[in-house]
Parts: sequence; structure tokens; C-alpha cells
Amino acid sequence: MICNAFARQMAGYGLTTARILYRLPDHPGLLQEFIWQTHDLAPEFPELRRFVDFWKAEIEGPLHSVFYAHKRLIGPNEWRTLDGELLLN
Repeated sequence: MICNAFARQMAGYGLTTARILYRLPDHPGLLQEFIWQTHDLAPEFPELRRFVDFWKAEIEGPLHSVFYAHKRLIGPNEWRTLDGELLLN
């Protein structure tokens, strides 16, 4: 059985890290930072978009900016099956 995270990586998902700056509701002159990570699919970034939409609808701190980085962890061309056996002792 294949792990769900591994299957998503094989489908093109990679690690997305977002640095979110938002204003504090009580002190709009101050910015707070929030770091968020998930596996997401570039270039559409459906998970990041869903999270930002949730933030806008449910969180009181208005967004100032969102910076993100994305890195594919594994791709189909990096994976190959091998037949063999390794015996220890």
C-alpha cells in the first residue's frame, strides 16, 4: 500500500511554504508573521488559495502580504523500481 503523501508527490505535488504577514486587529500599525506549510500543486496552488480564502473569511487580522516558495520533492523521472534483495547476516 502506497502512502498518501508519497502518491501525491508522484502526482506532482511539492512542499509549499508561505510566509504570511498580517495586521493585528487591535494595532493596525503592527505586522505579525505566520508561517504555513503543506503539500501543494504548482502553479495553481489550490491548497494555498483555499487557505488564503479561509483566512480572509474567518480570521480578523487583515492580510498584508503572502510570500511563498515551492519545491517538488520527487518526480516520476526520479523514481524507478529495482529488483533485488539485500541480505544482512
